Amino acid sequence: MFLKTTLAEVKDYVGQEVTIGAWVANKRSSGKIVFLQLRDGTAFIQGVVVKNEVSDEIFQLAKSLTQETSIYITGVVNVDERSPYGYELAVSKIEIIHESHDYPITPKNHGTEFLMDHRHLWLRSKRQHAVMKIRNEIIRSTYEFFNDRGFVKIDPPILTNNAPEGTTELFHTKYFDEDAFLSQSGQLHLEAAVMALGRVFSFGPTFRAEKSKTRRHLIEFWMMEPEMAFCEFEESLVVQEEYVSYIVQSVLKNCQIELKTLGRDTSKLEKVQAPFPRVHYDDAIKFLHEQGFDDIQWGDDFGAPHETAIANHHDKPVFITHYPKAIKPFYMQPDPTRDDVVLCADLIAPEGYGEIIGGSERIHDYDLLKQKLEEFNLPLDAYQWYLDLRKYGSVPHSGFGLGLERTVAWISGIEHVRESIPFPRLLNRLYP
Repeated sequence: MFLKTTLAEVKDYVGQEVTIGAWVANKRSSGKIVFLQLRDGTAFIQGVVVKNEVSDEIFQLAKSLTQETSIYITGVVNVDERSPYGYELAVSKIEIIHESHDYPITPKNHGTEFLMDHRHLWLRSKRQHAVMKIRNEIIRSTYEFFNDRGFVKIDPPILTNNAPEGTTELFHTKYFDEDAFLSQSGQLHLEAAVMALGRVFSFGPTFRAEKSKTRRHLIEFWMMEPEMAFCEFEESLVVQEEYVSYIVQSVLKNCQIELKTLGRDTSKLEKVQAPFPRVHYDDAIKFLHEQGFDDIQWGDDFGAPHETAIANHHDKPVFITHYPKAIKPFYMQPDPTRDDVVLCADLIAPEGYGEIIGGSERIHDYDLLKQKLEEFNLPLDAYQWYLDLRKYGSVPHSGFGLGLERTVAWISGIEHVRESIPFPRLLNRLYP
């Protein structure tokens, strides 16, 4: 009876013979030894085939294995301190499941477009494997953080008849005889849920028909969005910084091998501990002028160079707060001390990764919200249910949205968000 396990679990079987289903990621031969780089989705480990320790048939089979051939491989687990995973397999038996021929992504440099055309295969590489494992850890720790704090997971609709942020970046579709849009945020429906459940969050796909080609933008991306009843602006900022600190520390703890694979400077991540600095929009404008950004004026939104300049002044994420109301959505609560800014904040990641969170206190007064809808020329009938929330027991409430892919890119230290999602949807890419 053979013992079947995975590469990630071989640590539990040192000195024992095990069988593992794996793919041959790479191979090299040194005379009387064949070194097989094995992967099974859980880890990457080296298998060593020594000529005088196996049959001639097995040795010749090992020498002939091609890249991405799937196999059952049997051997004794040994400690190997040179391996990132700490173990290797002294191979005694190999059984081919399916032989791979002419695998297109060979161990050499390939252009980005070629790799994107073969994204379905590129995911198998060590680098992409590491990024996906970090993404998974961020998702896992997100659920842990909010579940431990009494939040209830809510799934808002993907098809909607209204737009939280305005209609210019919406994907339009027909919903039988009505117009419908792909959701750009679950926020409005979460505000309904929060009045029933007190603290809620969603985690799902959102869509922005934004014709951007920057390294920070995707057409389809995932958002983590909590809403909190009886929660004012400053209280929401505390939740945000605690949450971001939590996921970063979880990745540091549980993804050490993946971070090392990516060459990530973890000393920068170790500094990500709450509280985070807060910079008022007014002060951000003054700072940018001092840094020579004469193009930015009060009332303008910040672009990537402006966010990066502010972020580079700090060694952890930084909140930019109290933006002008003219450049923010209709639902944001005005600052009670001045009517030209709103109670909102963007959280800017270090190292040039830009905004990863946008949040605000929401307007909870019926008359003010109705006035804002009219000012933004939004149809009152489509938003009547949203107004109803301010009619029947309205309370102060706040929320925010974290873009998963930008967060993955930042924590992983990768340059472009296209590597932070399994199958990126970009301006000119809907394949594979």
